[in-house]
Amino acid sequence: MSAETGRARVAASILDADLSNLAYAVRRVEKAGADRIHLDVMDGHFVPNLTFGAKTIKHLRPRTELPFDAHLMISEPGRYIDEYLDAGCDSITFHVEIEEPIEPTLRRIRAAGRAAGLAVKPATPLSAVAPFRELLDIVMVMTVEPGFGGQSFMADVARRKIPLARELLAHKLYGAEIHVDGGVHRETAEIVGGLGADILVVGSALWIEGHDMGREIRLIRALADEGYQHQLNGGVPPIPRDKMVTFATLPRPQAKRLQAEIEAAGVPVLLFRARDDMGDEAVAPGGKTHWDLLLPASAEAGVAARFGERRATLERELAAAPRPA
Repeated sequence: MSAETGRARVAASILDADLSNLAYAVRRVEKAGADRIHLDVMDGHFVPNLTFGAKTIKHLRPRTELPFDAHLMISEPGRYIDEYLDAGCDSITFHVEIEEPIEPTLRRIRAAGRAAGLAVKPATPLSAVAPFRELLDIVMVMTVEPGFGGQSFMADVARRKIPLARELLAHKLYGAEIHVDGGVHRETAEIVGGLGADILVVGSALWIEGHDMGREIRLIRALADEGYQHQLNGGVPPIPRDKMVTFATLPRPQAKRLQAEIEAAGVPVLLFRARDDMGDEAVAPGGKTHWDLLLPASAEAGVAARFGERRATLERELAAAPRPA
């Protein structure tokens, strides 16, 4: 299953790459088909290891167009968060176990237009994240102890926490992501996919000498989708993340109003001129061109539950409008 047709996404960690040539590692990961770059930032204090920081990430940013997914395993993310925003990170996740206020840092990430996340160590209950659920785009479930690559996957932690993380972010109609980080490879991908993980952080499995990195990414992605299909989706293949569907077809003024209301709930909506079966512009009564509202198929059910009656009201108003003589 390809990235274009599947649900699961692979964030390639470069922690186990040749750190003396990270630019090459990033280009290699992109060529292999990864969906984003996972950047493990460690300060030698919060975890017993030291990697790289914002300056290195900033120099890597021009080397690829893939999203940068930063995982800050540091004691004071609030002190340094502006540096990581300036470095070009598209999403930033830090740990709920830090000993400083969490909410201000989450708000600064979101104010910058980036995705904000919290990570939980294996021994930390998901309830620690619950107070911040309204500010979260990402919950990262750690299935190894943070700090080193190549550790064994903790299946019991995954089974216990991933479903809880999904419930925690169920209020978001679109954009919520459950990340799983630690010991994810071809043998564990089906498990985490079947539990509903969205983003699989894959590290050491991609950097084994002699392995085809592109094939490994495709296999992990396909196995995760297979797990989701059979464990959570009744045997039906998952809705592709990139698929768009038409939610409503209305004249432009009504379409723009409904678009604004849905986007205020966090769901992206595209407007296109509607076409009839002959390929001509669809025209409403009164000669007004119809417009299609397109939104991600994965969000359709949630949007219909919240905005279905609003759509029906606009359609009734349109049907009741006086026709020109």
